[in-house]
Amino acid sequence: LFMKQMDDLEDKRERDAEFTGESYTSKFVGMFKVPGSDSEIDKQDLRWRNFKRLPAEEMLLHIQTKVFPFLKQFEGGSKFTHAMSNAVFIMPKPSLLVEAIKIIEEIFVEIEKDASVGGQAFQDIQGDVYEMLLGEIASAGKNGQFRTPRHIIKLMNDLVRPQLGQRIADPACGTGGFLLGAYQYILTDLVRNENPEALKPDEDGFLRATVSATLNENLKNIVEESLFGYDIDTTMVRLGLMNLMMHGIDQPNIDYKDTLSKSYNEDAQFDIVLANPPFTGNIDKGDINENLKLGTTKTELLFIERIYTMLKMGGTAAVVVPQGVLFGSGKAFVEARKIMVEKSELKAVITMPSGVFKPYAGVSTAILLFTKGSETNNVWFYEMRQDGYDLDDKRKKNDKSDLQDIVTQYHSRSSTASTDEERENNYFSISKQEIVDNSYDLSLSNYRNEVYEEVTYEKPEVIFERLETIEDSIMKGIRELKELV
Repeated sequence: LFMKQMDDLEDKRERDAEFTGESYTSKFVGMFKVPGSDSEIDKQDLRWRNFKRLPAEEMLLHIQTKVFPFLKQFEGGSKFTHAMSNAVFIMPKPSLLVEAIKIIEEIFVEIEKDASVGGQAFQDIQGDVYEMLLGEIASAGKNGQFRTPRHIIKLMNDLVRPQLGQRIADPACGTGGFLLGAYQYILTDLVRNENPEALKPDEDGFLRATVSATLNENLKNIVEESLFGYDIDTTMVRLGLMNLMMHGIDQPNIDYKDTLSKSYNEDAQFDIVLANPPFTGNIDKGDINENLKLGTTKTELLFIERIYTMLKMGGTAAVVVPQGVLFGSGKAFVEARKIMVEKSELKAVITMPSGVFKPYAGVSTAILLFTKGSETNNVWFYEMRQDGYDLDDKRKKNDKSDLQDIVTQYHSRSSTASTDEERENNYFSISKQEIVDNSYDLSLSNYRNEVYEEVTYEKPEVIFERLETIEDSIMKGIRELKELV
């Protein structure tokens, strides 16, 4: 899949260079020394378009001995090369390889259709395929990871609005979806300033630019130095690296690292942190970084503290948490919420319905937005009821969505606490003092004023009279049936 996308990307870069008159040296120019032998091969023979035409048995041997070693050395000395160092090509049969190539070609036909018809000109291809494979095995990954839907990623980017030059991180990045989302938002912002009429809403209502828009070499270098991802799963690191490389970032900063462990100490480094960290359980107490003071082994709480420490003063985080974090009464739960309310400005709590992460998980989640070093005055709450997709395992697209309303209402929210009447809506603001008085509880239902409609029931004698009428009618029907027998 990566080789197919890189072939297409190199082809586009060559055509763009020819059109603009700029010089560009393709990654497929020159000779490649085949490992374990004295022979060399023209790199053109390693391109997808060329090796896919080979007979099945010859193609399998060609990929095993030449294409895959080339792939492992694709960016010599880079994080990608390091991540690929112990990767093994394990496809056993020529017929399976032929079938895989056929499927990948079909996937790219769908991608083209998605771009032209659905307005999705910038796809998280690796993430989409990973999501499809997870769907095939109907379970989450071995470390409890499941992919954040791209419309939720777009929502979170529209809320934090990352800017060119800001350092952006994801401490549990998986396939790199949040970093890709931030990258796309930054490109969109550039287009918005230069050519706003070129932007059209996608199927989720978000304005997004294509990958190549306005991205010259200088801007590309700035973006490359802005995006940082970490994960403890080597497969995820490879997928994340490939994902960003497939979208034109030649040297992505994605590392194999446990950000909760003693080996990670990049504090106060980032302007924005976007994350949906795993919340499946516990970490070994002896492995926890000594700078994390919550006194718990629960990853969903430790990641809140880790994200806080990663942020620069004035830096903003948007993080997905299970809703249990909002109201858990244990000491570590309360302390985690105090970090956001007392040491930061907790800007928003957006609760999401339980179906958002189906089919991998049915847990109810929320998005928390907080800025390190600012002071909390009021916290804005929003209850998302619809995300534009059916809330069952199939997650079929529908026309009911709160996403654009969330963005609009968040950026125009009041600086004062809501009145009792305003608290009857699905969004409102609550004063910090009221939250403190409620033991830092962040449950939306704790602060909403529920409106109950008065229901008027008929008097018992009227109901009995109607039942007797129905009974008489039934008995009459039975008698008529008896006469026919």
